Amino acid sequence: MLFQIRPIAVSAAVVCFFVIGMVGAAAGLSPGTCCKRAVLGAALAYVAGGLAARAIHAILTQAIIADQVRKEEPGENKG
Repeated sequence: MLFQIRPIAVSAAVVCFFVIGMVGAAAGLSPGTCCKRAVLGAALAYVAGGLAARAIHAILTQAIIADQVRKEEPGENKG
């Protein structure tokens, strides 16, 4: 595995939680409403961050595999 997916998703969720909480507080919402919205936003950010990290991981893995296959093709001596 090129990089860890869970820490990236957790970091995105934490940042999203605090940003949504601060925006809600600045807008004058009640603490309960800010908390509910921040938790929902953090959950969505966790899922989205995890999916994005998995997609990037798959793209990078495929690129590395394609590069290795290209290097081992017969008839092409690149060095």
